[in-house]
Amino acid sequence: MRALGGRYRLDSPLGAGGMAAVWRGHDLVLGRPVAVKLLTPRLADRASRERIRAEAKVAARLTHPNVAGVYDFGESRRGHRKIPYIVMELVDGPTLAERLRGGVPHWRTAVCIVAEVAAALAAAHARGVVHRDIKPGNVMLARTGVKVVDFGIAAAAGALEDKRGLLLGTPAYVAPERFDGESLPATDVYALGVLLYQCLAGRLPWTAETATEFVTAHRELPPRPLPPVDGLATDVAELVDECLRKRPDERPSSLYAALVLAEAAGASLILPPVDDADAGALAPRPARPAPARSAAAVDTPTGTAGLDLFADDEAGDATADWVPSADERTTVGPERPAVRRDAVPTRRPYPRRQRAYAEVGCGSSARRESY
Repeated sequence: MRALGGRYRLDSPLGAGGMAAVWRGHDLVLGRPVAVKLLTPRLADRASRERIRAEAKVAARLTHPNVAGVYDFGESRRGHRKIPYIVMELVDGPTLAERLRGGVPHWRTAVCIVAEVAAALAAAHARGVVHRDIKPGNVMLARTGVKVVDFGIAAAAGALEDKRGLLLGTPAYVAPERFDGESLPATDVYALGVLLYQCLAGRLPWTAETATEFVTAHRELPPRPLPPVDGLATDVAELVDECLRKRPDERPSSLYAALVLAEAAGASLILPPVDDADAGALAPRPARPAPARSAAAVDTPTGTAGLDLFADDEAGDATADWVPSADERTTVGPERPAVRRDAVPTRRPYPRRQRAYAEVGCGSSARRESY
């Protein structure tokens, strides 16, 4: 087969669905392996191609350890048609969907996986990007950690459309507001709640099989209570309920979800910094004694609080493999304002998580191998 765009050789198929076929490929210019997503011919009309191109450009600007990179976009001619394709980072590892078919993981593994998904979403939402199709099939489990794929691309290609042509995503994970044409960061948080519930319970929060039944469930029916999970932190069970609320303004942010899950799993994450534009939205917090620094604390420049996220956790040995440079870190310590109200609901306590709101390394490689 000739190389796509004179550059990308297709070696072997990795999978196929109604929207696209994904191939393991090779970049002949840079000499590296890649994943190439060839969109279905039905998406070859001009409007679809432009929509997918725009989404690919947005996704290509996201740089985060838990986001699979988008390298290139192109079009391949088949007769009179131009078939769009997207060149992405090749992630070696199963999808979360494949992992779940093998059984329910231990709750700590499940929470660690979803925490890294939440971190990817927090990074995207900080840049105004909404995924719109969070589901197990779009979560890859590599040895280096979780990789979320298809930021905006799957929804742009129309994985599901209702009678009005609205792009809805995958029925089991669609937030109620999507049926009214809204795409908000809270939309991804809803799907994250479904994902977390599924990883912990081994089933979806509703008994539904058809798209119509899922529409009714998402809009009208409360989720089934999460079954008891031995050892699971109460905060995590509460987070599931909060993420699955019908009103988007009642859900927590992806940042808050990432922090709750990181604490529960004893993992650390790459999170977006608070910039100057957010300063007016920070909520004050009652003063409390400064926590004792542990050996894992990171020395930072004057005026920056130390990173000591898990000093008194039993899982405190899950230290980072690396720490970003000082100019990349942003912290919120005990003497400083709390995280934005949309990140941490003021009605809930914020115990050890209040020590640092920062960019730090991902969880231990030993835990990643347990995925």
